[in-house]
Parts: sequence; C-alpha cells; structure tokens
Amino acid sequence: MTHSILLVLGGLVLLALGGELLVRGAVGMAARLGISPLLAGLTIVGFGTSTPELATSVQAALAGAPGIALGNVVGSNIANILLILGISALILPLAVNPASFQRDSLAMGGSALLCTGAVLLGTIAWPAGLVLTACLVGYIWWAYRSESAAHDAEAERHAHEVEDRPVPPDTGPLVLGGMIIAGLAGAIYGARLLVEGAVVLASAAGVSEAVIGLTVVAVGTSLPELIACVVAVLRKHEDVALGNVVGSNIYNLCGILGLTALIHPITVPAEIARIDVWVMLGVTALLIVQLRSGWRLSRIEGALLLALYAGYTAWLAMR
Repeated sequence: MTHSILLVLGGLVLLALGGELLVRGAVGMAARLGISPLLAGLTIVGFGTSTPELATSVQAALAGAPGIALGNVVGSNIANILLILGISALILPLAVNPASFQRDSLAMGGSALLCTGAVLLGTIAWPAGLVLTACLVGYIWWAYRSESAAHDAEAERHAHEVEDRPVPPDTGPLVLGGMIIAGLAGAIYGARLLVEGAVVLASAAGVSEAVIGLTVVAVGTSLPELIACVVAVLRKHEDVALGNVVGSNIYNLCGILGLTALIHPITVPAEIARIDVWVMLGVTALLIVQLRSGWRLSRIEGALLLALYAGYTAWLAMR
C-alpha cells in the first residue's frame, strides 16, 4: 500500500511539473515564432494544461485499465466544475462575458452530450474518437475565427492566459526546446507511475479502478487547472479562471477522450455508464444554468458547488 501511494504521489508531481514546463516552453517558443497570444492561448495553453489527463488516460488504456482511463476524464470534469470553480468563486466571485459564453456553453454542453453518447456505446473505439477529435478541431477553428474578427473580451482572456505563464524574454530557443522535451518526458513517465500506483492502490483498498480514476487520479491530473485558476483569481483575472475550466472540460471530453480512443479502444465500466457520466452531465447543466442566471458565479454558488463535490466523493467512498 505504501509503495503504491508513493508511486501515485511521485506520478502526480511529475505530471504537474511536466505539464507546467511544457506549457511555459511552448508559450515561449510561440512568442519567438510570432504566434499571436490568442492562438497560443486557444491551442498551446489548452493542450498543455490537458497533457496530464492525456498522458494518464492513454497509459491507462494501453495498460488495460479502462476504469482509470475513462474515470480520469469524467472525474476531472466533475472536479473542474464542483471543486475548482467552487474554490475559485469562494476567493473571488466570477463574472461571465455573455457574448463569449453563448458559444462556450454550447461547446461545453455539446461535448458533455457527445461523451455521454460515446459512453452508452459500451466501447469507445476509433470512430467515436475521430468524431470527438474532429469536434475539438472545429471548436478551436470557430473560437479563433470569431475572436480574431471581433477582438473581444474573450480574445483578451486568452492573452491573459499566456501572460499568466511568463518566460524570461531572453530565453533562447534551445532552452525552450529543452523545456518542451523535459515537460513531455515528465508527463509521460509521471503518467506511467500514476497508473501503476493507482491500479495497485485500487486492489489494496478493495475498490474499483473506476472509483480511483474518478477521485485520486482525476483530482491529481486536474492540479494544473486548480493552480492556474487560483493564480488567476488572485491576479483579478476571474475571466481566465472560468475560461480555464470551461476550456479544460471541452478539451477533456473531445480531445483527451477522443485521442485516447484513437490510440486504443476503451471498454466502458458499467458503473460509470450507469451513474458517473450522468453526474458529469448534470453538473455541466447546473453550471450553465448558474452562469446564465445573472452572468456571474457568486460565493454562495461556489460554496454550493463545493458541498456537492464533498457529497459526491463521500458517496464514491462508500460504494
């Protein structure tokens, strides 16, 4: 048991460090290549902060642990909304830009529905993975076209995402390239340790791999989003905190699940199909309703989200 806990902790540390190194190196390289902050925020920051989830789900699928592979994605989305946004709103109420959220609420709700449909297939194979991945590419194209044409508050938010991960301006391309390679290596090796430890931990604790995936693994791989959101609200960039979660949820369901299914089919655990994917769909709908009623997430609503997450994890621990 102790060995498996150390593997999980070591994997989480490597995933967090690897993801942060990758994002900072890629953002710095994008600046050297003249890529706009808007495009960098939409693609590099989005993919970079999702690297821990991607590496973990792919490693779990290849290792024959579908409960961890799918539980990681579904659990991360639940944790993003209930835990991370709950903490962020308690620190600082989150204001919503109505114009941009019209688009992103459709994308987030649509991706949750697509994921639910894929889960109900029983096995998420390459055709479903192709559809999910194509939807992510379509969303990025849609967001970039609309924001670059309007130069609106949402475009400014993506610029803030890049600003929140500064790289010294005199950092050379060799160092930036080394950061990218080291970040990828850390994420891949960290994911291997995390999956190995999580499988052993589930067996030793007498719980299913799905429960471990939905809790320990999901929260662990969401640590970059948690850190990014807390930093954002402390800097009064509440739009970045909200955008991080909404964007991460879209990337998780369409990108992480889609790419994992393209690499290796995922056999859906019955318990996730029966309960947890519906919890994810429900909390996604709750967030959309909360944000569209008053266009802000208050401290009281943040406390409600945290209470719901505490209840959900307590229920998982008993099942």
